[in-house]
Amino acid sequence: MVKVAVAGGSGQVSQEVIDALLSSKKHQVTVLSRKKAPAPTQIAPELHWQTVDYNDKNGLVDALRGTHTLLSFVQTLSDPDQKSQKNLIDAAIAAGVKRFAPSEYGSKTTIDMSWQQGKERVREYLEQVNRKGNVLEYTLFQPGLLLDYLAYPYKTAKHVDPLQTIFDFQNKRAIVVDGHEDAIMTLTTVADLAAVVARAVDYEGTWPRIGGIRGNRVTFSQIIDIGRRVRGDFTVDKVKVEDLEAGDLKTSWNIEAIHQAVSSDQASALLKAVSIGILLSSSKGAWDISDEMNQLSGYEFTRIEDFLAKVWEGKP
Repeated sequence: MVKVAVAGGSGQVSQEVIDALLSSKKHQVTVLSRKKAPAPTQIAPELHWQTVDYNDKNGLVDALRGTHTLLSFVQTLSDPDQKSQKNLIDAAIAAGVKRFAPSEYGSKTTIDMSWQQGKERVREYLEQVNRKGNVLEYTLFQPGLLLDYLAYPYKTAKHVDPLQTIFDFQNKRAIVVDGHEDAIMTLTTVADLAAVVARAVDYEGTWPRIGGIRGNRVTFSQIIDIGRRVRGDFTVDKVKVEDLEAGDLKTSWNIEAIHQAVSSDQASALLKAVSIGILLSSSKGAWDISDEMNQLSGYEFTRIEDFLAKVWEGKP
């Protein structure tokens, strides 16, 4: 049994991971959050809660003393310089934390995804602090896109809300880059992600720097074929690379539902940027996730077609 701290532990994905950690009954789990602790009836009795200020490095050191593994789910979009995570890393080192996982949980590169650039800054900082030796063991958990999002608007997890993507199974349509129909997308359910992270915490060996979690490795064409088998007719809008690079999304539709962390005044521009970014980055291999954590955990993942067939059975 080790002590695990979860920074940003009130977020949706982090709560799925916390549930997986608690269900293993192997570890003491503490949430680090800017928010005050919820009422005792609203959280698991075995869960500890520590309210922290990410600008107070000394306070973070105190909160992390005795912690073995620190998992970060801190929101990156609202902190362009990633001061919170850099302070967390410094505090973890000072407190003697053994292992750290930054707030990743997506693609393997951030190319063409401006809203993800904070992740690059944290990656660079981790490389910098470890330049003179293994000061802090860490891994980048990368599951690709959450398969649950293809169930939109239906909720398939306890905490994670559904989000629209360029694969719109509800309205039987998708957007692909012309000439890049065989671009790879990795899709992993959040339940599988949480289970694998929990197994990684159990793992007694050294974490690999890249923690690829490959639930399903499929091409855009294969996703559309699955869509047609599960949903019937599927309309495909094809866009050109040169239009995307010019910032033009020439499609008959675009995603409309935005993540809860995004303010309403940012929403319209970000929705367009997200669609363009995912399309361009996928054509450059950003979502073709490696399988380090598959090998480490020996986990059996949910198959994409089984998942989607179950979700959409009997749905209009």
